[in-house]
Order: sequence, then structure tokens, then C-alpha cells
Amino acid sequence: MLLLACLFTLIIHAAETSAYAFRLAGIRTAKLAVALSLAGMIVLISRTSNMVQGLMISGIADKAGQSDPHLALAPFRFVLMSASVGTAIAIVLFPTLVSLSARLIAHFEVTGSIPSLLKATANVHGIKQAGKHLRPPRLQMLSRLRIGGVPKRLVLLNVIVTAIYTVGVLAALYASAYSPDNKSQATMSSALINGIATIIMTLLIDPKVGLLTDRAMHGKASQEAVNKMFGLLMLSRLAGTILAQALLVPATSFILWALTLF
Repeated sequence: MLLLACLFTLIIHAAETSAYAFRLAGIRTAKLAVALSLAGMIVLISRTSNMVQGLMISGIADKAGQSDPHLALAPFRFVLMSASVGTAIAIVLFPTLVSLSARLIAHFEVTGSIPSLLKATANVHGIKQAGKHLRPPRLQMLSRLRIGGVPKRLVLLNVIVTAIYTVGVLAALYASAYSPDNKSQATMSSALINGIATIIMTLLIDPKVGLLTDRAMHGKASQEAVNKMFGLLMLSRLAGTILAQALLVPATSFILWALTLF
């Protein structure tokens, strides 16, 4: 069960990070609306997978609650580590993902629907063609990712939001192991934590990313500035998954305290 939970977590965070590739490909091909549609599909799939992940992890919390709640801490640490690994994999594969995203955008314009797109690309020929889009990462990419030109607050907020979102479900389930009498309340509190992250993202992060993207589409920002923005957003996501390790116990304590108020 733990292995499957870690695998789902890895896939979820790799998918969400790879959504940046569609956005960047949309800017490069001047087809941002199509790119955002495909990126939204990936995020929706990853969020749906997040619910399946919660079911898997809840079994770990239930068993720990029946014996010693501390036994759930180590497995939860491994799950959080999987989030970091998934994000790192997406970062390493980012040049390839951008190239593949541009190809998928072009196919989507021809096919006109997701089922037709899958039919045209999810086959042996499509997989062979995908090999032509492999782009190995280069160390030069890191040297260009200086913070200058990208708002520091945007990067910091993305770290915080990612950390909150990553730890939300785990902290709620960990709290349920300590409070079996309020298990349902503890489990549902993950919606509160993730809701806070969603509000911060919607009000403070997405508008700024959209503004910088719009400037790039109208030639008011260079391609290098856009590449830097998405690079820093991905690295800040990675930093957020690492920060989630430090937030797990405090977030659990916060949930247990909140339960005493109801």
C-alpha cells in the first residue's frame, strides 16, 4: 500500500509540474488558449488521482491509530519524499516535455477533441515519433535562473503554497491517527488546509503568472524572461515539497488544536 501511495504521489507532482511545459509551449507557438486547455486537463487528472492517493494513505493512518500513531510518521515522510522526486523528474524532463507539448498542441488543433487526440498519439507510431522530441537538460539552464527579473514574492509564495498543498492531506490523516474519536473531522480538515493554499494561489500567484505570460505573448517580455519564470516556478515547487517535510508535524498539531474548538 505504501509503495502504491508513493507511486501515485510521484505521478501527481510530476504531472502538475509538467503542466508548466504546456504553458511555455503555448507561448512559444502563440497558441496559449489551447495549451491552457490541455494543461488544465493534466491538473484535473492529477487532482482526481490525489483523492485515490488519500484513500491509500488513510489505510496507513488507520493501522497506526489502532496501535501507535507515531508509526505513521515514517511512511508519511516517504510519501512526501515521493512528491519531491516526482517534481525533480519533471524538472529534468522539462525540455522534452515542452517539445512534446508543442507537438500535442499542433495535433489538438487538427483533431479538435481529446479522444481524437489520444487516438492519434497514443499508439505505437505516436510513441516512436515522441522519441524524436527528447531534449536532454543542460547545465546552462541552471546558470540562467537568477532571481532577477522575476518577483521574489511570487517565488516565495509558490514555495509556501506548494508546501501547504503537499502536506494538507497527509497532516489531516496523521491527525486522525492521534484523534480516533474525531477521525471524520480530522480527515475533512484537509479541505481547510488546501483551501487556504488555493486562495493564495488564486489571488496572488495565478494573476501574476498570467500578467507575465500576457506580456510575453504581446512581445513586452523576452523569451528568456519567460523561460526564467517557469524555471523558477518549478524550482520553487521542488523547494515547497521539501518544506512540506518540516510542516508535517506542525500542521498536524494545528489540526489537532483546531479540533478542540469544535
